[in-house]
Amino acid sequence: MAERSTKPYLIRAIHEWACDSGLTPYLSVKVDEQTRVPVEHVKDGEIVLNLSYDATHKLTIDHDLIRFSARFGGVSRECSIPVAAVQGIFARENGQGLFFPDETPAQPAAADAAPSPAVPPGPPEDPKPDPPSPGGRPRLQVVK
Repeated sequence: MAERSTKPYLIRAIHEWACDSGLTPYLSVKVDEQTRVPVEHVKDGEIVLNLSYDATHKLTIDHDLIRFSARFGGVSRECSIPVAAVQGIFARENGQGLFFPDETPAQPAAADAAPSPAVPPGPPEDPKPDPPSPGGRPRLQVVK
């Protein structure tokens, strides 16, 4: 039996938490050929959508697909987003939520490629977090 992804369950949970808390759930999406959203609102291959019940109609978050209709510039549009294209879901007001790792498959290495030479290990790098930005909107940062 194939293992089920936790991603759609986490999306539904954060969506429910935000709505129950009086917050506005926003969905960050990496747009690809399977994503159906208004292309005029896509910037740098990404779109952020208001997923609140006030902004959407017939919202369904299934295991593989998120579907709803919403108004963009006063015109009702049908949206269809593969769960795999979702980068994160968060509350607009406080930035709390979840961001997911990139799901694009790694490119397979060429079969006839020569193995790379061994590199002696260097001193471990001490990762320093970015200093907090003064004022402005809260932002989420992926921590590995």
